[in-house]
Amino acid sequence: MTVIEEDRLDEVMRALAHPDRRIFVKACLDEPHAAGELAELSSLALASVSEHLKVLRKSGLLLLENKGRFRMYQTDTAVLRMASRAIADLGRRD
Repeated sequence: MTVIEEDRLDEVMRALAHPDRRIFVKACLDEPHAAGELAELSSLALASVSEHLKVLRKSGLLLLENKGRFRMYQTDTAVLRMASRAIADLGRRD
C-alpha cells in the first residue's frame, strides 16, 4: 500500500470511528438520503449532523448530489470496499 493509500485509509478509519457516522454510511448504502432524514436517525442536533456529514464527504465515504433544493447523500461503496480490504489484510501474515 502506498503512502497516499495509507493516508486515505487513515482518514476513512477516523471517519468511521464515530457511531453516528457509521449509521449514516449504512443508511445511505441502498438509496440517497437528505441531511434531515439522516438527522432523524440520530439524537444529534442538525448542526452536528452536518459536521459529521462533512467529515464523511471529506473522507470519500459519502457522495453529495444536489437534487433541486435537497442535498442528497449516497455511500461510495468503492471507498467502503477499499477500507474493508485493508482491514482484512491486517489479519494476513505475509
